[in-house]
Amino acid sequence: MDHQKAKNKRRVRRAFRVRKRLQGTPQRPRLSVRRSLKHIYCQVIDDSSGNTLASASTAEKDFEGKSGGNCDAAKTVGELIAERVKAAGVAAVCLDRGPCKYHGRVAALTDAVREAGIKV
Repeated sequence: MDHQKAKNKRRVRRAFRVRKRLQGTPQRPRLSVRRSLKHIYCQVIDDSSGNTLASASTAEKDFEGKSGGNCDAAKTVGELIAERVKAAGVAAVCLDRGPCKYHGRVAALTDAVREAGIKV
């Protein structure tokens, strides 16, 4: 059990290390990405007001029956969040990858957001 506590503590420290450099503003909100084994979730957050401007995930009803734990699903979520961010009137976001490396599903989601015309 001690091993799991230490592992979680390291994960939290990595997340704080990334987030201390980021601050979501109304002009450039924070794109927060979280992944689990089955799903990937993302939110666009304005930290100055504490509001979530848009969110998307593979846990939504649109993804029912499809796998949410692969790069194809992450690309789809990236395209979906980009549409919702554009509708909210935002042209640029800053990436908050949390404790995850910029690799695999996180990179696929971010690349899809960039291809949709949002500056990351």
